[in-house]
Amino acid sequence: MYDYSLFSKKTGESIVYIAVYVDDIVVTGTDTVEITDLKTFLNNNFKIKDLGKLHYFLGLEILYKDDGVIVSQRKFTLDLLKEYHCTDYSSFSSPLDPTMKLKAKEGKKLTDPTYYRKLIGKFNFLTNTRLDIAYSVQHLSQFMYDPRKPHLTAAFHLLRYLKKDPTLGIFLSKDQDYTIKAYCDSDWAACPDSRKSVSGYLVLMGNSPISWKSKKQDTISLSSAEAEYRALRKVVGELVWLSRLFEELSVPSPKPIAVFCDSQSAMHIARNPVFHERTKHIEVDCHFVRHKLQEGLISLHHVGTTNKLADVLTKALTGVRHSAALHKLAVFSTPPT
Repeated sequence: MYDYSLFSKKTGESIVYIAVYVDDIVVTGTDTVEITDLKTFLNNNFKIKDLGKLHYFLGLEILYKDDGVIVSQRKFTLDLLKEYHCTDYSSFSSPLDPTMKLKAKEGKKLTDPTYYRKLIGKFNFLTNTRLDIAYSVQHLSQFMYDPRKPHLTAAFHLLRYLKKDPTLGIFLSKDQDYTIKAYCDSDWAACPDSRKSVSGYLVLMGNSPISWKSKKQDTISLSSAEAEYRALRKVVGELVWLSRLFEELSVPSPKPIAVFCDSQSAMHIARNPVFHERTKHIEVDCHFVRHKLQEGLISLHHVGTTNKLADVLTKALTGVRHSAALHKLAVFSTPPT
């Protein structure tokens, strides 16, 4: 398999999948007889405990609806708010204050840096279902080596944002729409210390988010077009892996995969087979975007500013803009039980 924790057994029309994490296992497939036989085999060899239909796995809560499932980390979020004594504070409408520019060496050093690092580690775990905080968490992670008071203040701002709705999760529709589309974006020279840019991408199956990433770029981009091209390279790399995984899972994946970018210049670099003076400094591995375009794996499309779904992964937005971005994505609150 293309994922080390995923195993499969295929016999004719029968398919069974096992996802393994240490001693926790999820079993699914198309053949109930095969699944029963597998559970019997595992129990005879390892003495497993069958918990029935999947509702809770590694902190992920699964809520079944008529049209799909909502995957959230509600309990983990509520426990986090209690642990850091934020249950009585008012909430914020955005994960980070867009007017605050954090710097690495600004502010008083924390007497106990492990307190900050532990909190950021818990935030990182939350990004498994909370794409709305992915940018904030990667931004705050930049300061784990030498955290300062402003960094901790920003981290508590994020906690108070989580308090606004700790039940938020991603909705995975059961509609048989296997169309994959991806959005990418970048914020050029966003880091005030290194002047490196931030890349963000989002991959959807139908209208359900299945992969997302927010990350500071490894090198300094000399133009906004170059920063966008590097963001494009990241999402295409993810699509290569996903297309191979879907093939292994026998999931139909129509080609080409539509990739939406708001930079005409970046798309021109990908489509143009001639290396110009202004692009020769870009690493060769970035130009594999062009090869995947020529192979037919992807198709490039320009997206307007109002439909930049990856915007939430590259910069801090105001409360109104942040909420508007989430409304365009399959991010839902979990109904009370």
